[in-house]
Amino acid sequence: MKTKAISLLRELTEAHSVPGHEDEVRAIFVDELSDSGDLFTDRMGSVFCDLGGEGPRVLIAGHMDEIGFLVQNITHEGFIQFVALGGWWEHNLLGQRVEILTRAGEKILGVVASRPPHFLPEAQRRQVQTIEQLFIDVGAESRLQAIDEFGISLGDPIAPCSAFTALSREDHFMAKAFDNRVGMAAVIQAGQILAATDHPNNLVLCGTVQEEVGLRGSKAAAVFSKPDVAIILEGPPADDGPGFNRADCQGRLGGGVQIRLYDPTAITNPRLARLAIDTARAEGIPHQVTVRRSGGTDAGSFHQANSGIPSIVLGVPARYIHSHNAIIDINDHLHLIALVTALAGRLDQHTVDGLTAYL
Repeated sequence: MKTKAISLLRELTEAHSVPGHEDEVRAIFVDELSDSGDLFTDRMGSVFCDLGGEGPRVLIAGHMDEIGFLVQNITHEGFIQFVALGGWWEHNLLGQRVEILTRAGEKILGVVASRPPHFLPEAQRRQVQTIEQLFIDVGAESRLQAIDEFGISLGDPIAPCSAFTALSREDHFMAKAFDNRVGMAAVIQAGQILAATDHPNNLVLCGTVQEEVGLRGSKAAAVFSKPDVAIILEGPPADDGPGFNRADCQGRLGGGVQIRLYDPTAITNPRLARLAIDTARAEGIPHQVTVRRSGGTDAGSFHQANSGIPSIVLGVPARYIHSHNAIIDINDHLHLIALVTALAGRLDQHTVDGLTAYL
């Protein structure tokens, strides 16, 4: 299972899939799950695989998109100006490689740049450059060349360019887009395991679109798929690096799968939260519980949809998400897969009915 997880994470993290342009990750989902169940999409592009089964409808979902950019303008000299898709801190951008995906399907390599420090007043050297002050250099000598020879157009999607890499410490890996390719990899791998076993429910796997720009795809996906329970798989930020209080850490690499009870977008159904924690304890799955002061996930949309959907977020902590190079411990990812499969096996009709039995 570990070998498969590493291979799948490599393929997914190196895919080019920013909000609204999730085609490469969707294709991996379809390729991996074509023999597991019935495949279909909604009209926004979220993709589903129905594994069948009788009983409550249980959705296991992750979002396919990563933060990225769109081409906003091409200057007369051939430099690319861009807008952000998702939450970037500009400090992380200078000097980083990116790929522009053209309408012809070609990927054009470029680097994020700005005026060199030699030409900046002393005060400006200490300031973070805004997106509006940055540009991408693709080596074009003019706007005409960028358009006619390179095939770049306004609105073309831009993704970070960073290879999936094993670090010197065993089981630690670095890549872009662990938010949320760890979630998508777990949806796929847990789905493949569950497809080969009996489960007391109707299981549906899902990859949503446009999470990073306001949970947009999950709003449509929830209405379209009508689940009774939603399990959201994520790549949340770790809090075990310099500047954090280690004693208060709730997202430590190597600490196990993260079970989220709260963030500003969603309060986890308390009964579903207890079931997840009890399942992790019963199965001996390392886990860590978190209450977040900031951030949000697709659970923010799912739990409010239809007449209300009990939802929970399970995740793999990753250092430095929303940058070109994040780091995970692969064991946390394997523990996520283990908890998802165990939890899905406990969501029978009686248990699911009990999650919302308020009278």
